[in-house]
Amino acid sequence: MNRLAKRGSETLIEMVATDDDIAVLTKFKFTNPEGEESNGPLYETNSTAGSELPGSSEGLSSTETTLLISDHQGTAKRFNLFLRRRLMFDKRQQSKDSIFFCDGTRRIDYVLSYVDDPKQDGDKKAERRKEFENNLLKSGLELETEDKKDSEDGRTYFIKIHAPWEVLTTYAEVLNIKMPIRENDIPAAMENPFECMFGLFRLPKEVMNPEPDYFTAPFSKQRQELFFIEDENTFFSPSVRNRIVYYILSRCPYGTEEGKKKFGIKRLLSNGTYTAAYPLHDCQYWKKSKDQNCGNERYTLYTQWARFLRFYKEQPLDLIRRYYGERIGIYFAWLGFYTEMLFFAAVVGLICFIYGLITMTGNMSSIEICDEFIGGEIIMCPLCDKNCEYWKLNSTCEASRYSHLFDNVATLFFAIFMGIWVTLFLELWKRRQARLEYEWDLVDFEEEQQQLQLRPEYEAKCTQKKKNPVTQELEPYLPLTSQALRFCFSGATVLFWISLIIASMIAVIVYRLSVYAAFASLMEDTETLQPISSLLTPQLATSVTASCLNFVIIMILNFLYEKIAVWITDMEIPRTHLEYENRLTMKMFLFQFVNYYSSCFYVAFFKGKFVGYPGAYTYMFNKWRNEECDPAGCLIELTTQLTIIMAGKQIWGNIQEAILPWVWNWWRRRRARTNSEKLYSRWEQDHALQCFGALGLFYEYLEMVIQFGFITLFVASFPLAPLLALMNNILEIRVDSWKLTTQYRRPVAAKAHSIGVWQEILNGMAVLSVVTNAFIVAFTSDMIPRLVYYYAYSTDQNSPMSGYINNSLSVFLISDFPKEPGASLGAFTTCRYRDYRYPPDHEKKYLHTMQFWHILAAKMAFIIIMEHIVFIVKFFVAWMIPDVPAEVRARIKREKFLTIQILHEYELNKLKENLCNRTDYQVEKEVIATEGKRELAQVMG
Repeated sequence: MNRLAKRGSETLIEMVATDDDIAVLTKFKFTNPEGEESNGPLYETNSTAGSELPGSSEGLSSTETTLLISDHQGTAKRFNLFLRRRLMFDKRQQSKDSIFFCDGTRRIDYVLSYVDDPKQDGDKKAERRKEFENNLLKSGLELETEDKKDSEDGRTYFIKIHAPWEVLTTYAEVLNIKMPIRENDIPAAMENPFECMFGLFRLPKEVMNPEPDYFTAPFSKQRQELFFIEDENTFFSPSVRNRIVYYILSRCPYGTEEGKKKFGIKRLLSNGTYTAAYPLHDCQYWKKSKDQNCGNERYTLYTQWARFLRFYKEQPLDLIRRYYGERIGIYFAWLGFYTEMLFFAAVVGLICFIYGLITMTGNMSSIEICDEFIGGEIIMCPLCDKNCEYWKLNSTCEASRYSHLFDNVATLFFAIFMGIWVTLFLELWKRRQARLEYEWDLVDFEEEQQQLQLRPEYEAKCTQKKKNPVTQELEPYLPLTSQALRFCFSGATVLFWISLIIASMIAVIVYRLSVYAAFASLMEDTETLQPISSLLTPQLATSVTASCLNFVIIMILNFLYEKIAVWITDMEIPRTHLEYENRLTMKMFLFQFVNYYSSCFYVAFFKGKFVGYPGAYTYMFNKWRNEECDPAGCLIELTTQLTIIMAGKQIWGNIQEAILPWVWNWWRRRRARTNSEKLYSRWEQDHALQCFGALGLFYEYLEMVIQFGFITLFVASFPLAPLLALMNNILEIRVDSWKLTTQYRRPVAAKAHSIGVWQEILNGMAVLSVVTNAFIVAFTSDMIPRLVYYYAYSTDQNSPMSGYINNSLSVFLISDFPKEPGASLGAFTTCRYRDYRYPPDHEKKYLHTMQFWHILAAKMAFIIIMEHIVFIVKFFVAWMIPDVPAEVRARIKREKFLTIQILHEYELNKLKENLCNRTDYQVEKEVIATEGKRELAQVMG
């Protein structure tokens, strides 16, 4: 089919509209060197201009690069005809939800807005805008301007941009965009026999699969007849269209300032020339558009995906990908899969918690502590040097009972289970990701096509150039000395902020040490606190308040460091978008890793480990005595710390993500609607929304990866952590979808075939989690000492754990205190403390007993055995599960074969048509060559 014949020989480019109800159109046609008329947009085809333009991105050749805008003299010579005519229209007849130009036919692919303020460099900004918009016109884009008096606030101009067919086809070829050539005739995979059981969780088929499955191939202008083009207006989806327009906008020059060539919409936004740049949503989210040409995909996403009452439904990933692009689609696919896998971890964790709840009353350690004749007779040494009394062991009765909820035999099982779970999660995600790559035409996606393009900021700031050894073209580069200086400064800044975190953690530790005595004295002297003193012990009160204080400090440091991390990453001037994201990711993750987890590491591995013993306590800065663990162990304090930080972070994150954007948008709409009778157009509605930003998805990944660390690194101390994460993620999916659909402007579509560097971070955390959980079970939990006592030191065969508490407490002679603590003495001469040391009447007075060394050896042996078992199982599982399913691998090969066959059949038919007037021998020779080429490609494929 000859679609170009239907377009005619003229292309309309609309100029800036200055009248109220009149748009001025400029219609032109130009002649090529052979004298033939051309109907395409104006492109610069002189390859010598390539060095003056932004570097050849996405692997473009010098000829392709010159399709971008160039300010060469003689542009006007291309015009053979310049005809101006006025088209009259009535704006009142246009729906406020229209996504088309005022003629009702040309789709708005992008919108720019600005406020003409002469007080703030108005003339300079106006000149930039004029040059920029003229260059956009020269590139073939069509513009239409809405005057400020037609806008809601009476101050804002809106420039609507439309990409005509010729622009779309040209850049679709440049960007190597795959488009459909034939419907996929490969039989679908066998249906799951249990599919009927999941009917409640399924969405309608038209929502899950909004378009048929096609064989695709990179678009080529020379082979347009090959592609499945029913309508030129709908052939390229809106997400593809806005991606192409943004590509042009990001490289369009707007003049020369300070001897440097300036270009790109991002710089114009940063210097205030434009206030916003965004593609349009296709309709309002709460109702369908009356225009039949609108897809209403936003409305479908809101009703079927973004509502919280749909939390039990699957996600329409294909529709998300179609509307927002693959990069956002892959994030929600990963988040959904992660949430599904959390369900299994949450169930096992809940079972372990229930086991601890059931066995809590039968725990021999708690029984002995709570017994009036055992725990009530044991006098413990003061927990601080001043204002702390001697205390009875049974005062920690309730705390020891609740500690058993998380410190029991199930803790070991759950730690091993989570080590295997995390491997299954990562390996099964690779398979799911491979399936999405096939379904979303990302199998042959190359990073350099999208991720490795030179950043406009890099090209603008790097004035020196050198020849690329591959392309043999001059490219900007940053000298090695400048890179080294920038890296040194960046590294020093990161180290300073990490040191600040460590200093704040030490401050919290000092708070713990200094306020413990105050809590102990307050609870003993205040009669109103006596009823809850058995539950809220001084240790627990100190831990809870310190955890809350630590959480506040964490959030403040996060807020400050986010600004610093972006600033120092910009200062480094990364060469590509991929480098920029990776550097920022590592800076932010390293900081947040230390910020969120440092307090948990302290409680898990340092608190109570270096306290000394009565008469020879260790002190921090020779002033504050180190903290001791509760007689029931430190695990309950680690659980408290983890719960407060994890739950607090999730609650604050949801407030920040959902409530704040809603309040901000509500306030902006309230201020903007000065006259409800005036037209509130689709571009103005979207202008009132917030910008998702280039780093919007980055923060979503970072939030989930930090949560992943909580449920893997310290899960042995809190089996309910996966359950909390599961409930948060069910809400997170709907909050993210709601805010993206209703509170943010439509992001520019972008491709991505994986979750990127986050995959490597998750793999690293999975390995580290095995080590941390093994150490938590060995050194933080009280399990190993109990097992050693059970098998080696128990004397009661009928009740092997009886006597354990007395065995785990050492004796200290009060008169051996070098300085009497400020505590009242009763009718006792000794006190007890948690350790394994010889009594004062032994020849090895206060030295560690042999039982201490047996327990230490058992702890080290346990760590080695557990790590080896889990790692062996992890590697075996990873080896057993292939990254790409066999079915997907076969379908990929089959599709490649059929696609090659379709392309070569097209070439063969075209060749036969073109050679119909040539000799039979020449035709036969070229046909044989073409068929041989096809056979060779099939063999190689």
